[in-house]
Amino acid sequence: MARILGFLLILFLVFGCEEDSKKKIDVSNIDVNFKIDRFEKKFYNTSESDFIDLKKSYSFMLSNASDSIWIEKIKDEEEIYLFNESEKIFPNFDVEKKKITSLFKHIKYYNPKFNEPNIITHISNLDFEYPIIYADSLLFISLDMYLGKDNIVYSDFPEYIKENYEKENIVVDIAKDIIDRSYPKFYSRTFLDKIINEGKKMYLIDLYLPEVSDYLKIGYSSEKMNWAVINEINIWKYFIEHELLYSTDSNLNSRFIDVAPFSKFYQETDQDSPGRIGVWIGWHIVRSYMKNNHVTLQQLLTTPAEEIFKKSKYKPKK
Repeated sequence: MARILGFLLILFLVFGCEEDSKKKIDVSNIDVNFKIDRFEKKFYNTSESDFIDLKKSYSFMLSNASDSIWIEKIKDEEEIYLFNESEKIFPNFDVEKKKITSLFKHIKYYNPKFNEPNIITHISNLDFEYPIIYADSLLFISLDMYLGKDNIVYSDFPEYIKENYEKENIVVDIAKDIIDRSYPKFYSRTFLDKIINEGKKMYLIDLYLPEVSDYLKIGYSSEKMNWAVINEINIWKYFIEHELLYSTDSNLNSRFIDVAPFSKFYQETDQDSPGRIGVWIGWHIVRSYMKNNHVTLQQLLTTPAEEIFKKSKYKPKK
């Protein structure tokens, strides 16, 4: 019975927190207009004799290498395999388009000057560094990076990395890339500056993707998320007791902010923790600040981290 009650408490904390963060707004009257171009379908179904015509239509993509290199890629067995796998997962793009449409509408609600980009899907030969590329009027999606974490093509990838290679992650990664490229640049010196700066970005994802779970937003497995929820107060105590908030030690980035298999408290339980736990804490501080202060989104983005922290009334759940 105690184990069942404990499990129910975890669910309450996780999903209760998600409900608090969701800012549901009506975007039905916001118009967005963008095209989705399935470039990979055209590329891998093009014959050598027809390649010149394809190149004329996609000179911005196919002019950075000789024709012979591109033709070899069309014939490459590994790339053809990736293309065929993508066809299984994405026979059409209807579900993804609906999610992206909602994302663009929400971005436009908060930023009316946003111009939704046209989308080009392609096969990148497992370019894990750039699964999404946002370039103002265009947005490129590498479909071979969203084939499902259990796909054999990711067999050599670490678990914490391939956890997010699901098709549901596409819209989250799009939101993150748009935010990263449009987010105002601030000089972050202290650990507190950095985690609250990251928390602001996560809060933007809350606003842009109100129906998406926190698991997907932060990129945690359910087990890792549960660990973070249960240990929130212990994480916070560690930060305070070790005087990390105002530290300028750059090593804290790799320990608590950068993508990693786990966070580094230098304790026996580190392996159970998720990476980026500092980002997770910063996210909760910003959520608490917005809950307890009547400020606009623009004010949030320009408010210094120290002020946000002091006015957030943040108290980790016990």
